[in-house]
Amino acid sequence: MPEPVPAEKPAGEDVSEPTNDDAPPADGDSDVDWDESETTELTGLFVEKPPDNVVVITGSDAIFIARVDSTTLARKPTMKWLKGKWLDLGSKAGKHMQFKETYDRNTKVCIYTYEMKINKVVPGDAGGYRCEVTAKDKCDSSTFEISVEAVQQETLGDDLAAFKRALVISVVKKRPEKEEPEIDVWELLKSAHPSEYEKIAFKYGITDLRGMLKRLKKMTAPEPKYSEGTLSLPWGGGGWVMDFILRGGKNSNGNKRTLTINRTTLADDAAYECVVGEDKSFTEVFVKEPPITITKLMDDYHVVVGERVEFEVEVSEEGAHVMWLDVELHKDKDSKFRFKKDGKKHTLIIQEATLDDIGMYHAWTNGGHTKGELEVEEKELEVLQDIADLTVKATDQAVFKCEVSDDKVTGKWFKDGKEVLPSDRIKMSHIGRFHRLVIDDVKPEDAGDYTFVPDGYALSLSAKLNFLEIKIDYVPRQEPPKIHLDTTGSMVSQNTIILVAGNKLRLDVEITGEPAPTVVWSKGDQVNIYGRVRVESRKDLSSFVIEGAEREDEGNYTIVVTNPSGEDKAVLFVKIVDVPDPPQHVKCTSVGEDTAIIVWDPPKFDGGAPIKGYLMERKKKGSSRWTKLNFDVYESTTYEAKRMIEGVFYEMRVFAVNSIGLSQPSLNSKPFMPIAPTSEPTRLTVNDVTDSTCSLRWLAPDKIGAGGLDGYIIEYCKEGDTNWVVANKELCEKQGFMVRGLPVGEKINFRVMAVNIAGNSPPAIMSQPVTIREIVEHPKIRVPRDLRTKYIRKVGEKINLTIPFQGKPRPIATWFKDGQPIDPKMVNIRNSNVDSILFIRSAEREHSGKYELLLQIENMEDRATIEIRIVEKPGPPLKVRVTDVWSFNAALEWDPPKDNGNCDITGYTIQKSDLKTKEWFTVYEHNRRTNCTASDLIMGNEYRFRVYSENLCGLSEEPGLSKNTAVIAKTGVNVFKQNSYKEMDLSCVPKFTQPLVDRTVVAGYSTAISCAVRGFPKPKIVWMKNKMIIGEDPKFLMQNNQGVLTLKIRKPSTFDGGKYTCLAVNELGRDEVECKLDPTSVQPAPGPPHRRLLRLASVSPLPGSSSSSSVLMETLQSSSSSSSSSDLYVAFPETRPRRVVYEHRV
Repeated sequence: MPEPVPAEKPAGEDVSEPTNDDAPPADGDSDVDWDESETTELTGLFVEKPPDNVVVITGSDAIFIARVDSTTLARKPTMKWLKGKWLDLGSKAGKHMQFKETYDRNTKVCIYTYEMKINKVVPGDAGGYRCEVTAKDKCDSSTFEISVEAVQQETLGDDLAAFKRALVISVVKKRPEKEEPEIDVWELLKSAHPSEYEKIAFKYGITDLRGMLKRLKKMTAPEPKYSEGTLSLPWGGGGWVMDFILRGGKNSNGNKRTLTINRTTLADDAAYECVVGEDKSFTEVFVKEPPITITKLMDDYHVVVGERVEFEVEVSEEGAHVMWLDVELHKDKDSKFRFKKDGKKHTLIIQEATLDDIGMYHAWTNGGHTKGELEVEEKELEVLQDIADLTVKATDQAVFKCEVSDDKVTGKWFKDGKEVLPSDRIKMSHIGRFHRLVIDDVKPEDAGDYTFVPDGYALSLSAKLNFLEIKIDYVPRQEPPKIHLDTTGSMVSQNTIILVAGNKLRLDVEITGEPAPTVVWSKGDQVNIYGRVRVESRKDLSSFVIEGAEREDEGNYTIVVTNPSGEDKAVLFVKIVDVPDPPQHVKCTSVGEDTAIIVWDPPKFDGGAPIKGYLMERKKKGSSRWTKLNFDVYESTTYEAKRMIEGVFYEMRVFAVNSIGLSQPSLNSKPFMPIAPTSEPTRLTVNDVTDSTCSLRWLAPDKIGAGGLDGYIIEYCKEGDTNWVVANKELCEKQGFMVRGLPVGEKINFRVMAVNIAGNSPPAIMSQPVTIREIVEHPKIRVPRDLRTKYIRKVGEKINLTIPFQGKPRPIATWFKDGQPIDPKMVNIRNSNVDSILFIRSAEREHSGKYELLLQIENMEDRATIEIRIVEKPGPPLKVRVTDVWSFNAALEWDPPKDNGNCDITGYTIQKSDLKTKEWFTVYEHNRRTNCTASDLIMGNEYRFRVYSENLCGLSEEPGLSKNTAVIAKTGVNVFKQNSYKEMDLSCVPKFTQPLVDRTVVAGYSTAISCAVRGFPKPKIVWMKNKMIIGEDPKFLMQNNQGVLTLKIRKPSTFDGGKYTCLAVNELGRDEVECKLDPTSVQPAPGPPHRRLLRLASVSPLPGSSSSSSVLMETLQSSSSSSSSSDLYVAFPETRPRRVVYEHRV
């Protein structure tokens, strides 16, 4: 058996691997690595299995191999690799996990080899695994455990060391002892690993896992078993501890220490211990598997004794554990019960059902439950073909044949009450459903009554064998013809024969007369009979045969025999009886919570025999399993079906029964659902009353049920009257209704009923009558808080103001603007009973003003005023001019814009441009005065200036340009004429000199990413996120300062993570750089923060730097009152690390 292959190690290094104390040892072995000498017990389909326990070093490769013998299999086996109980590793196939299947066709042994390879094992790969092979109705599985150990690390950083001095946590996982064969299951559980609890509980029939764990905890308190030394959780060297470094986190809040485990698995089910000084704190973590729901419910079964039963359910996950129980009978399951798994389908199979198997069967998962009922009835033996009487001559062959419904039934033959034994002349055979008795060379002593008796049934079939003697008369004579009819058997009278449809009729009529008479059979006017109805003639015998009788074969048949001596005639009436036609028009007339009333019409044709009654069957919609509702014949055509599940659709069908048998089933009824009416509505109250209306409100019923809720019916009547009037013509779907047309001053009672498909609910009635009279209420305008001050909107925006008010009867609302009625062409007004809406689709400057709402009820009124101002961007400043130039400075002045945009000017933006480059640079922003001084101008350049005005809406569309320029003259420099030279071509393709760097930032704190680019002509810069161009999103600020490109991200969230790309493009080419931004969330420590003052005593550069400084900063942090100092590494803008020694005090 090959072992997991570790990564190659340098020559001379010890190749032994460290053991994992957390992995359970194999039987008879200690906790050491497994090798090729380790053997595994082989069972079922597996020829070779993976080992039970594997220890792998982090970063190495592991290979697991399983081999399956397919010699006895009808089809190719299917292999699944699973982790835990639910995770199918086939969906994880890729670079990390690889699966391989091979089959050697050159050898005669049919062995399939399956391989799972894990590349560069990580701590998350630790846990329990299972390989499962299936082939049609055969399956086998093998479980094994993988433990991962991390490479020992010598140094882990000073910040981790500081935390280690404050907290030492020992993490200990329970290690299973060697499993000994014990009779007591609790002793077995105490010594087993927690991951084996479920397997042991299922093996010994324990269903209450939570109760089992509680009892086990009371029996013996968990004692943690220490591994070598005391591990400090975040920095331990074991693979199991390193798993917590990757998936967990630590948190410190004053004297409180928190250990967080993310993405818990079953391997995290363990005991944990925290040690601080000499104090210890101990706890246990129990990891519960996710719930498994049942997606397909179990069907009911109705079978006869000996039939096969398959209860099938379907769950939400493959490989789920399903518990089968017979709660009602508490039977012990023996070998006759089989359990089958096929993906998500789980099946309970009963090979041969008996009367003891009757009951309700339940299937449980940890997230669902379903049940199905099994009904078993005794098997009745039906005679499909009876034995016919025979008349044979000497030396002929006599054959008695019968057919029964069960091909497994055996029986015995009797003659005149004595059992017939086989001999050379007498042979008995049983082929399928047919039983034959053959008598060769018939003799006179063979005549008599023959009976076939099936074994185990109170039933017998009888027939008579008549021996026909041949007489030889040497004296010629003449005898008139004579018909000798046998009046026994199926003859109910001398001229009537009753025949069951589908059966065969053979009527042997003995005829005498000398010379031999001529025989003619006829039916009505039809003389020649052929086909299924035929005549077979022999000397002194005429046989009338009907093969597979049908209804049209019914009628009078005439036989006429003639010879020279005379004529004889007989008339027979053949009556065909059959099973009745199916019942008609099966339908459900009413339903209850778990019942339904079913009615139907009798069949059109009763089969020639009176209808004895009916049999009913039902099934769930979409299912194919029918369940019988009655075993005794039911005589009425109305039936109440019971014991149904509310909310499930059912279908019904009916069989008619007469003395011949059972009819074909009727057509299925339309699906119906057993449901019950809802409970009454709750909290019926009066919302409003006027002179002719009353507004009611209520809440939905407490119990609605599976039938849902279609609506409500509202009724009213006068006080003292019992005649309730329906107020709504159609069902009211809302939980409120206004009853109109009520008489003024009358006292009215109201009631509300809920309606669904099952009918009306009990009514909810008002506790006392309501007097119909209008209530006068003073008008009152409720101006929203944001409209009590000046309401400012930009030009083009939509204005939609809703002003609520109250008053009864309905007030009259009127709007005014600046004292004048509002023009409806400019402003839309819509009034209702409780509010007034002012709507402007696109605001313009002329919409500004004071709007007044007047609310009137008769001689009462209320007023409210709202001031609306519509603003837009201002115009450009006027008369921009350079008033003075001195040294490297220039003085500018301008006049305010003519149009301020209907709001105050908040400032000006001044920009400059030299006439050489003609590029504009901002000199001042938000300058509030109408003059400024531009400094730091370059000697020898000539500058032009422009000014933008700014208000609440932003900068003006157009700037004001200066009419004159500012020339910075050269002073103190000898002017000389330069020699002509060829200007150097500075054109170059864009190239990033400083790339973007991947960053991890804290969510909610603004950040920035930077890079540097060069190129001429000046390249165009485009920022992209996940290959999508970042437009005018206010969350991002893009800056370009002399080729240094910066993207500022305001308060990034987790959704802002991804790849950011900076693209530089000019006419010569393009270049791009990208980085990854990963925002992480930080949970604040609980408790009120305390302000701590941190004073940096000194900031000194690390070797290679020469500067030092001092700084004072504040932070919020919870702490004790003690002071301390330590080293802290920080990164300054120049990206050189510095050592900061700080002191803190509360």
